[in-house]
Formats: sequence, C-alpha cells, structure tokens
Amino acid sequence: MTTQQKSYFWIGALVIFVFLLYLLRDVLLPFVAGMAVAYFLDPVCDWLEEHGLSRTAATTLVTVIFFIVFIMVLAWVLPAAFQEIGALAHKLPSYLGALKEKAAPLFKMMQDFFDGQELSVLSDKAAGFTGQIFQTAGQITKRFVSGIGAVLNVISLIVLTPIVTFYMLRDWDRMVAKIDGWLPRPDAETVRKLAREIDATLSGFARGQIMVCLLLGSFYAIGLALTGLEFGLIIGFLTGLISFIPYFGMVIGFAVGMAVAIAQFDSFIWIGMVAAVFGIGQILEGYVLTPKLIGGQVGLHPVWIIFALMAGGALFGFLGVLIAVPVTAVIGVLTRFSLKKYMASPLYDHAHLLAGDDRNDE
Repeated sequence: MTTQQKSYFWIGALVIFVFLLYLLRDVLLPFVAGMAVAYFLDPVCDWLEEHGLSRTAATTLVTVIFFIVFIMVLAWVLPAAFQEIGALAHKLPSYLGALKEKAAPLFKMMQDFFDGQELSVLSDKAAGFTGQIFQTAGQITKRFVSGIGAVLNVISLIVLTPIVTFYMLRDWDRMVAKIDGWLPRPDAETVRKLAREIDATLSGFARGQIMVCLLLGSFYAIGLALTGLEFGLIIGFLTGLISFIPYFGMVIGFAVGMAVAIAQFDSFIWIGMVAAVFGIGQILEGYVLTPKLIGGQVGLHPVWIIFALMAGGALFGFLGVLIAVPVTAVIGVLTRFSLKKYMASPLYDHAHLLAGDDRNDE
C-alpha cells in the first residue's frame, strides 16, 4: 500500500467515524462520560494494583468511592444552588428597576450628547447585536435541555455511567495493549509517541483546569460574600465553575455581579470592592493558578478552546462540550507534529531540495 493509499484510508476512516459520531450523538453521552471518568481514575487503580490489590478489586473500590462522593456532593450542593438561583430570579425585576432608575442620569447625558436620531441608531444596533448573542446561546442551550432527549440523557448518565466506568477501568490496560497491537508496525513508535504527548496535553489541561475552576470559584464566592453582595456565594462559585471557558466565565460573572452591586449599593466604595474581587481573581488566575497548575506546555490556546466548546455544543450538544477539549488536544498535537515534519522536509527548505537535485545530476 502506497503512502497516498494509506492517506486515503485514514481520511476515509476519520470521515466515517465523525459521521457515526454525529448519528449516534444522542446515545453516546453516558459512554463518553464513563470513559472520561475512567481516564482520570486509571492512575489511582494502577497505584492500588502496585500495592497488592487485584485489578477488579481496585476498580470496584475506586468506582464505588468516586460515585458515592460525587452523589453526596451533588446532594449537598444542588439544593442550595437551586434555592439561591430561584431567589435571584425572584429578585431580578427589582434589580432591573433599580438599575433603570440609577442609569437614568446616564441616559440623559447621552441624549444631551447625541441627537435623537444617532441615539436611536446606536440603540437599534446594540439591540440587534445583543439579540444575536442571546439567539445563538439559546439555540445551543436548547440542544442541551430540549425534549425527551434531555430526560433520557440524565437517566442514562445516572444508570449507565457508573457501569461504563467500571468496565472501562477494569479493562483499560488490556484495551490499550490491544489497540497497540493493531498499530502498523513501521509507524508504531511514532504513534505511541504522539499518544503520550496527547495524554500529557489532555491530562495536564483537564486536571489543572478543574483545580483552577474550583479554587477560583471558592475565591470569588468568599470575596463577594465578604463585600456583602447579595447572592455573592452563588454568583462567585458559578463564575469560577464556568471559567473553563477562557474569559467567558469571568465576563458573565463580572456582568452579573456588577449589575447586582449597582442595584444593591448606593456607595461607589462597595461597588468598587466588588469590581476589585473580580480584578484580583483575574490576576490570581493569570499569574498564579494557571501557570502553576496548568503551565505553558499544554499548547491549547484560549481562542481555540472557546471555538471548540462553542462548535462542539452547537453540533453535538452536551456530548460536544465533553469531547471538545480532547478533540482539540488531539488536533493540536497532530498539527504540531505535521508542521515539524513539514519544516524538516524539502517542501519547506528549498535549498535542501536544490541540493538534492544537484546530487542527482552528479
């Protein structure tokens, strides 16, 4: 089989895989979730195996403990979170009324600065842009939670994910060995090297990002609560949790937090303190947490992560959000590998190509 034929084979296999993934997107969620949990827990099972437990015993122990802790955390956090969100939604009209009242002098200044026609044009453009943003966000959200599919996804996650996790963990090493045996022998070492790089990239980003989100959420929650901001705990913690989308989480949290602060406080000092919490959080994330916990070796640019999450959510719903970062990590590693090969080839350095032609002429 020639190199061109191999390329056609792998491109065709990739196209078929993506097509099947799209067709089966509604039933794959618990399997992808179980695989993700197994991926993160496999090092724990390996450590227990090294200390005398059988693989089955280690898998059973790790799976049971993980899901018991997970369910306990959800049972503790979700009721309080839903209660806070419900109370915030109940007070939203009063916040909007206070914001409108306090913004009235600003609108008066804008009317004095612009004439009526210019202000109307600006308002129409702003309304249209905002409408497009909310429409796009609404379409993505609708794919997450619409219809009977959302209910079935929740049920399948609760029932099937622990089962999938158990079997994936138990057979993880055997599956890796089996896949390794399928690799084309001339390229096996190259594929192994790429797989190790993908694993390092993905694990480094995912585990580090989880810690960053939890620490940021704790900082924002405590900081906003200390300023006396109403619903500061839930606003701060949710801001940290959605910080896995670079900049998006902070922007949303800052907008909500500042809106509540402006509506609640009459003193600019307290409003400034709320803004300071978000500012310190950004500095903490950019200069301490991200460099220490994730580092600069991950190779996943924030712009690509944002694009991957948005595209994955639009195409595959919540499943797309789950696989967005792993797919981006794989594409990033393969792209860097391809660029390295290209820059070492005569296609990049024309001098090498000419030198090769000269040697052939001789």
